[in-house]
Amino acid sequence: MRNAAGHSIQRCDPYLFTVFPRRGGRLPELDYDTLHAVGQTLGKLHSIGSLRPFAHRPALSIGHFGVASCHFLLEHDFIPGDLHRAYETLTRDLLDRITEQMDDCRQVATLRLHGDCHPGNILWREGPLLVDFDDCQTGPAIQDLWMLLSGERDQQQGQLAELIDGYSTFNDFKPAELALVESLRTLRVMHYAAWLARRWDDPAFPHSFPWFNTPRYWSAHILELREQLAALDEPPLQLF
Repeated sequence: MRNAAGHSIQRCDPYLFTVFPRRGGRLPELDYDTLHAVGQTLGKLHSIGSLRPFAHRPALSIGHFGVASCHFLLEHDFIPGDLHRAYETLTRDLLDRITEQMDDCRQVATLRLHGDCHPGNILWREGPLLVDFDDCQTGPAIQDLWMLLSGERDQQQGQLAELIDGYSTFNDFKPAELALVESLRTLRVMHYAAWLARRWDDPAFPHSFPWFNTPRYWSAHILELREQLAALDEPPLQLF
């Protein structure tokens, strides 16, 4: 929404903010019809996002989401001592593998994205409404698509087909981007752990995330990263 001067960005020092019309909705059930409609919405979003670059938002990068996240957790002693070595060597192997995959896909175009397009950031009201744009960033289109896939591989294949069918109504999708899904998933896992750790001094965070920063959490986190290392060697999803 714009003010009388026509500006959509307002200031309340030291913060910048925007105001959107209030909309109601519910968490969508991601059946095939819903995925098709969400795909259409993302196709329209990306067709606009590709017109020009962000002026101030970050880019999705291995350095920011992977390397910086791992360094923060290690340097601020979040990783328990008996898991320190395992985490350090595992994340090094993961980052090397992710770098290889992204180098192989360096021809993939980037554009302005929602950046955090999981089902919890979609309201359904006679169609999808995207919310929570505070993680918008520059990256490949697949970043806004892969978080909508779930289940076994054959289930994900069907979901992907419906999603891309809707997406293609308004924008072209490059199948080469599918090779990036597990790399992007791994970076998200790393980044989320560091995102919580960077805010752990805020009293609201231990209250809201009581399961974080426990020995059990870090053991499960390392196990999840080991599973991701194996997933990086699996063949990517395909469009038929």
